[in-house]
Amino acid sequence: MDFLAQASGESMNYFKVLVWPGGGIIGILLWLMSIGTLAIIVEHFISIRRVNLLPEAARQQVQELFDGKQYKEAIEVTAQEPDFLSHLVHAALTEAPHGYPAMERAMEEAAEERTTKLLRHIEWLNLIGNISPMFGLLGTVWGMINAFFTIVQKGQPNPADLAHDIGIALVTTLLGLAIAIPALAVFAVMRNRIDELTSEAMLSSQELISAFRPGKK
Repeated sequence: MDFLAQASGESMNYFKVLVWPGGGIIGILLWLMSIGTLAIIVEHFISIRRVNLLPEAARQQVQELFDGKQYKEAIEVTAQEPDFLSHLVHAALTEAPHGYPAMERAMEEAAEERTTKLLRHIEWLNLIGNISPMFGLLGTVWGMINAFFTIVQKGQPNPADLAHDIGIALVTTLLGLAIAIPALAVFAVMRNRIDELTSEAMLSSQELISAFRPGKK
């Protein structure tokens, strides 16, 4: 019996409509993609946060070490900390013997490197957001092709004979869009968050190393 015919009663079986046989093999692939997308989104919201990239405690610790002229200790502390700000300050401090301009260049290069790495990390969401509708379209075309051959073989088939193929077309389109919309939305949010936090970290690190500027008392 066709899965849509079974679902047309008083209580619709959403598992059969949306999962299996639902959108068929392409639908299953889309469901697996949706689970992976959800995991990536959760990981991004946990890792790309101010407390991880620009922790206030790390900034205060570095400032206290600078105030006490404990530069060697500052190098050691920032080398151990994984946050974005500490990475920039550490890169600048390692170039301190070469002068303030070298410190600024090292800091800018470190910021560009880390920012690029973060943007590449979230690029998976952009990729998923662009290819998931293509998978949905693939399922749509496949379902329509099957429906066409059903018509060719049976002449004037009953609507129930076409329900499964049309169901594949509709379900895969739905799943493709359901994955793409949140993936692209979160990608935009994360990209803006990265731009905001990395720019703020750059300003904070410049403020911290300004103590090394020639003529600075």
